This record gives sequence, C-alpha cells and structure tokens, in this order.
Amino acid sequence: MAKVNMNYDHLLEEYRSIWNNRLLAAGNKTSEETLTEAIKRELLDENSHPRIRKNKYEKYYSAVKRVMDSPVAIDTKVQLIKMHIEIMEEIS
Repeated sequence: MAKVNMNYDHLLEEYRSIWNNRLLAAGNKTSEETLTEAIKRELLDENSHPRIRKNKYEKYYSAVKRVMDSPVAIDTKVQLIKMHIEIMEEIS
C-alpha cells in the first residue's frame, strides 16, 4: 500500500466519524493496521450476521458512497477510497 503523505491517525479518526463513531479496538496495532483491518472487515461484511451478508462488490459500493456523502475533507475522502480500492484488489 502506498504510504505517501497518509496520516493514518487522522484517517482512522475520520473513518470512525463516518461509520457512526464505530469503536475499533486498536490494541497494540498501529492506526494503519487498525484502519486496514476495519476496511477489510467492512468489505467482507464481517460486521453483519452471516445470513444477511452482502457480497464485497455491494459493500464496496456502499462504503464508497458513504465516504463520498460524508462531510469530511475531499483529500480525506480520496485517501479513504484509495485504501478501499487497494484492499478490494487484495481480497479479490
């Protein structure tokens, strides 16, 4: 994953605000690891009951739409969507 000028502490804070202040247990993980894991779980719909899970493409669309509709700064939106794209490529 490209690490050019990404402030993962800020991105994680913004991600939490977009997803209703979702608590993301960091433990001993870095902000980058916590954010990457959260996005991967979101795209794989691991936060939902197995019987109502959507496929990763539906989740990707929903996640990108939610980021775009959020009040965060444009550069933050771009960075979060870039992370979603990179993680989608990894799990596809």
